Amino acid sequence: MEVFALQLTKDFRFSIIFKVNNFWGFPLATKKSSAEKRHAQSEVRRLHNKAIKSTCKTYAKQFVEAVHAKDQALAQAKLNTLISELDSARSKGVLTRNAVSRKKSRMTKLYNVSFAAEAAK
Repeated sequence: MEVFALQLTKDFRFSIIFKVNNFWGFPLATKKSSAEKRHAQSEVRRLHNKAIKSTCKTYAKQFVEAVHAKDQALAQAKLNTLISELDSARSKGVLTRNAVSRKKSRMTKLYNVSFAAEAAK
């Protein structure tokens, strides 16, 4: 231990105040409030969820580009990948069940409408 300060008491005696760096050999950490901890946890979750949502949006854009390019094989592959990613986001709790169902329905409908004429041939 090292001496931190000398303190003069009421009866004019000096008391020595020690600076304690550890307790039974373990360093003492500063305490973090529960609000600070919750904020840090929510920030980590926000960034994680943001990355998953971004991935879903990227696959959706790639699928729409493939449909506009009239490439049925590529569009089918992108649709399957998109549906897989949306289901994954749903299972992780990032997207709600209704949102995933709505997006899958709209993308499937876009695929079916775009390539219905080619399928009839």
